[in-house]
Amino acid sequence: MKSLQDALYNWLTIKMIAEARPNDGAAQETYELFDGVLKKDHGVEQVTIEKDEEMYLVTYTKEGQTKSTRFPTELIDCFLEQMEREPEKFQNY
Repeated sequence: MKSLQDALYNWLTIKMIAEARPNDGAAQETYELFDGVLKKDHGVEQVTIEKDEEMYLVTYTKEGQTKSTRFPTELIDCFLEQMEREPEKFQNY
């Protein structure tokens, strides 16, 4: 992933899934992969997440500077919501 914005989006999406499905080994492994991409490929540190009804606010440190970006909650939560609606399609591994 060359774009930090894309890496943050993917990281946040899988983080929400991994937290909602702590017994899902595939979700946990995928989260670790994307967490490594953020840290190793993009040099991101100290990530915090705040959520309100409309947005996720992701604040992080990179090269000593604190930065933030926002993602609409519906964009991040849609995959998890689909997994909850159709659990038979998303077995834990």
